[in-house]
Amino acid sequence: MFRKIFSILKNKFVIVLVLFGTWLLIFDKNNVLQQIEAKRTLHHYQQEKQFYIQQIKADSEATYDLMSDTAHLQKFAREKYFMKKDSEDVFMMIPKEKKEK
Repeated sequence: MFRKIFSILKNKFVIVLVLFGTWLLIFDKNNVLQQIEAKRTLHHYQQEKQFYIQQIKADSEATYDLMSDTAHLQKFAREKYFMKKDSEDVFMMIPKEKKEK
């Protein structure tokens, strides 16, 4: 058995193939570990892209609503920036915090 393995390793094509495979897997600029990391990074960026596309769509709809509907714009200004009409008084209701035992 040892003789058979030795005869296979003696073949120059096998030696070149093993060296070439080792070079590609470990020492090359685009080795396997870097390819795995690149795929992981690409997947992360694709997820981020989908998130931002959804955010852009939601923001575009909100912008359209604010630009087209004055009632919606007034509601947004009152809730977000606490704006009021001159003839109104605004009371803020702040709930009391519960004491933990």
